[in-house]
Amino acid sequence: MTMATTRTRIARLAVTGLAATGAAAAALTLVPTNAQAAEMPQVHASVVKASHTTATKAGSGNNLDGWIKQSLAIMKAKGIPGSYDGLKRNIMRESGGNPNAQNNWDVNAKNGVPSKGLLQVISPTFSAYHVSGTAKNITDPVANITAAANYAAHRYGSIDNVNSAY
Repeated sequence: MTMATTRTRIARLAVTGLAATGAAAAALTLVPTNAQAAEMPQVHASVVKASHTTATKAGSGNNLDGWIKQSLAIMKAKGIPGSYDGLKRNIMRESGGNPNAQNNWDVNAKNGVPSKGLLQVISPTFSAYHVSGTAKNITDPVANITAAANYAAHRYGSIDNVNSAY
């Protein structure tokens, strides 16, 4: 075997190993425990509701940048911590920026509850952490981002503190 062939094979194995590691980590994506689901507030009740119209004015366009900006406007109004960089980093790791991404192979999918959307949220987590003023559709980009950030705020303090699969 030539040196170039050996390097190619090693590179393929490294990528396969990374994919397997990422797959195992993704199996943990946004799953609240029963205790968490029972104790979760929607968001801070004392915070004034943000309307989707207000959020749309803050964001720009029907693209990843616009969705993140719209979500940040809603998060700010609702008292949900997080930054543009924290959201984008997690979105790119979880879905590559595809709002229709769906995981059909991990433990959640095998149990009939695949993770979906930009931040790969499962339906029970989306329902539990849905933020009023956003769509009730799990693959709606703004609703998905905002619900995931709400979950991360309750679980980790902020989406900014999440540096691997949830």
